[in-house]
Amino acid sequence: MHFTVNPSAVSDATVTVPGDKSVSHRALMLGSIAEGRTDISGFLAGDDCRATLAAMSAMGVQIEQRSSTELVIHGCGLDGLSGPDGSLDLGNSGTAMRLMTGLLAGQGFDSLLTGDESLTSRPMQRVVTPLLEMGASIQSHDGRPPLKIAGGQRLQAIDYELPVASAQVKSAILLAGLYAQGTTRITEPAITRDHTERMLESMGVQIQTSDARISMLGRQTLRGCPVQVPADLSSAAFVIVAALIADDAEILIEKVGVNPTRTGVIAILQSMGGDIRIENPRLFGCEPVADIRVRSSALQGGPVDPELVSLAIDEFPVLFVAAASAKGKTVFSGIGELRVKESDRIAAMAAGLSKLGIVVEESVDGAVVHGGRFGGGSLDSHGDHRIAMALSIAASTATHEVTIRDVATVDTSFPDFPACLRSIGIDITRSVSDAA
Repeated sequence: MHFTVNPSAVSDATVTVPGDKSVSHRALMLGSIAEGRTDISGFLAGDDCRATLAAMSAMGVQIEQRSSTELVIHGCGLDGLSGPDGSLDLGNSGTAMRLMTGLLAGQGFDSLLTGDESLTSRPMQRVVTPLLEMGASIQSHDGRPPLKIAGGQRLQAIDYELPVASAQVKSAILLAGLYAQGTTRITEPAITRDHTERMLESMGVQIQTSDARISMLGRQTLRGCPVQVPADLSSAAFVIVAALIADDAEILIEKVGVNPTRTGVIAILQSMGGDIRIENPRLFGCEPVADIRVRSSALQGGPVDPELVSLAIDEFPVLFVAAASAKGKTVFSGIGELRVKESDRIAAMAAGLSKLGIVVEESVDGAVVHGGRFGGGSLDSHGDHRIAMALSIAASTATHEVTIRDVATVDTSFPDFPACLRSIGIDITRSVSDAA
């Protein structure tokens, strides 16, 4: 499957983007082990979240799907999950794999977590290590999936300093901590997204956060509650950059999650001169939400503050596109984590932008992107949804047609991505057979 994108004139529009993937995953898992009913609206009906839904259903949780974005979970309580008949296939979702490992570490049954070729090549040792310290029994293939998790282990709380800022690792420890004796304490080297902490608190769990330290007593009862999932800022980032680099456009994106642990992408783009305004701020339950208004802007390159990296880790592919459209050069540092995502995202974006005529200098944990003009060509997404979408945004302002190969994984996080881009004037088509 491939995208074909032609030079386009982005027009004024009001749009929405799909629900937040991080919040959707957590609502499924926490709602399943809560007491009572959890009603979810705005659910992301992408492949990744569907894999989590299927896994929870396979463990005996009754989940009603009222529509593609509305679910009702009848929670079975902290100890109510049952052993699945076979392995749990989590597809392409690293979030599901890492969080599920923490959730299953304290269960009374054995489980086996697996996924597609991309997921089974991704490192999981950073999750496995603290869970082993808690008393879990987990076998891996040199730190990679499949993960075999033995049931019946008595978990003990730990005091753990994360060696790398990671919301997924933090969340896995917290999920295991729900089943542990004692108080689990986690210290982060930098602030990361806090959706797990917010949702636990909304479900009645007492959890303390102070600066970069989180603590939670184990064996607390979760209570089901309504969860309204905001639109995903990571998805909105593609529309934001498309508007910024267009000739003359104003786009309003509605109901976007603006959790302060996620808004690094906005801060970075504003520091580059992007005209981005936050309007109508409000709350969806425990999550801050707002409408985001974006106007086309003359972006300026420069050094990007490394302190913002953990607040924008998923948005760097499209930030590379913004940098390539800016005047001068943009220096990214401290982004080595991108090399162990669905692809090596530094290398993948450097290769794609270089084929479009942009100069990119890679380093081990960073890159220097020189502003320029995008040409046409045929590009490889490396099977990475964010690379495919970022290169599509670059292609919208290219001088000639651009083809992006291997884009099926876009459905993991942004169903109907081409339709959303067409609604703002971008000429994009999706073909089933991959281009040569």
